[in-house]
Amino acid sequence: MIKTELGEIKKLYTQKKCSIQRIAGCLVDGDKNKQATFARSFLGIPEEEMFKYFEILRKPLSGNPGKTCIDLTFPLEETTEDSPQGFLLKLRDSALKDDALLDEYYSKIISAFEYVGSYLIMVVHDVYDVPGVTNDGIEMDDASSEIYDYIYTVICPVNLSEPGLCYDAATGEFHNRVRDWVVELPIKAFLYPAFNDRCADISSMMYYSKDAENLGEEMMDLLFGFKMPLTAGGQKETFQAIVEETLGETCEFEAVKNIHEKMAELIEEHKEELKPLVLDKNEVKNLFATSGVVNEKMTEFDEHYEKAAGVDTPIYMSNVYNTRSFDVKTPDVTIKVKPDRTDLIGNRDIDGRPCLVVELNGDVEVNGIAVRSGSHKQTEE
Repeated sequence: MIKTELGEIKKLYTQKKCSIQRIAGCLVDGDKNKQATFARSFLGIPEEEMFKYFEILRKPLSGNPGKTCIDLTFPLEETTEDSPQGFLLKLRDSALKDDALLDEYYSKIISAFEYVGSYLIMVVHDVYDVPGVTNDGIEMDDASSEIYDYIYTVICPVNLSEPGLCYDAATGEFHNRVRDWVVELPIKAFLYPAFNDRCADISSMMYYSKDAENLGEEMMDLLFGFKMPLTAGGQKETFQAIVEETLGETCEFEAVKNIHEKMAELIEEHKEELKPLVLDKNEVKNLFATSGVVNEKMTEFDEHYEKAAGVDTPIYMSNVYNTRSFDVKTPDVTIKVKPDRTDLIGNRDIDGRPCLVVELNGDVEVNGIAVRSGSHKQTEE
């Protein structure tokens, strides 16, 4: 799912647009015991409570595709009723009105999910009448093009509120505040089917993890049989390893800068596309080749890529390219420039020593103090 598709579902969680049919949940304690369950019509919830549910449901849909929000695809051969995908379809088609099926779903999650403390498993069933869209992106509410029937599961920590004093207006006194069990924002979520190309994709699920570096690989394998992709940090480290191993002794400043500049060009070429820019092995290989990596190094590229990333591992450009700055670090000095101004940094031998050279372009400040650069001094002389 891309950002606009996540945003379209997120916009449903308002009182004006809400079409949620039913909500169900299970409170689980720290020993994996079911403490309480509920299931009810969502539209019967009081207005002041409904807003709290909307806040919880919207949070995972604000995540970053490829980082905290990940599309996962079920194997094509696993479409039987007893498969994880078949179970989810059966749960969706029950509209959360089958208590035995819900209880089985809770048990599956509790068995697979490891968490220290209490948490709430909450599931909603919604049927969204997807409006048509004009060529310029304007929604046509009276021209439905698709029915999106889905279930959405969130897992939220439940913790005691902080201790403190509260003021009793009736007596004019301060008392110890009663501590309540509070449902916090989700740390995991599953949206099934995924809303790909603005319609239900029953072969895919959107998975959210609050911690982008702790995706819960074991949980998703046990629960749905998914093999999780590399985390955002893992993709960055893998890409760096591929660069270093491929270039070898030619992994010098100018070579890496050339790759950075070529990545910037790719981002510029694809900036109008809604889908994130994702590179496969061949696209990374082409990136290196067009960046000037010598042919003798490219002959070993496939071996280095598969050793670091595997054959089919995709790499999101947003996870490996820093859009904020181009960083050069030594043990004692760090230099940061805008990604599109790498021309301001170069390396040069001065008096027999390798040096980084930074062009002083425009006003210069040192610890907040405006100073004159060498060019100003030369101009006066």
